[in-house]
Amino acid sequence: MNGTEVVVVRIYLHEATSRLGELLSYLHDESKVHGVTVFRGITGFGGSGKFHSSTLLDLSLDLPLVIEFYDTPERAAAIIEHLNTQIKPGHIVYWPAHTNIEA
Repeated sequence: MNGTEVVVVRIYLHEATSRLGELLSYLHDESKVHGVTVFRGITGFGGSGKFHSSTLLDLSLDLPLVIEFYDTPERAAAIIEHLNTQIKPGHIVYWPAHTNIEA
């Protein structure tokens, strides 16, 4: 199989405490990853058990966010190491994958 080995990284946050702009700036300007996608969830909960939802009763719009990107294993490892100093434990998951783009 042709292609390149990569690591897919997913970061789970919620809007109120995400510092999304700062994180995207780091990934774009400093880390120079090839691309990032931010997903905004309609509902979710984490370790605290507190629901973050888009219902009409919850007007705070503190919705779940998932930030996803991929890069080479070496670059992803360096990025993850930095993110571990910024993001609570258990909010970053990653796994190996392949892409059909040659390095």
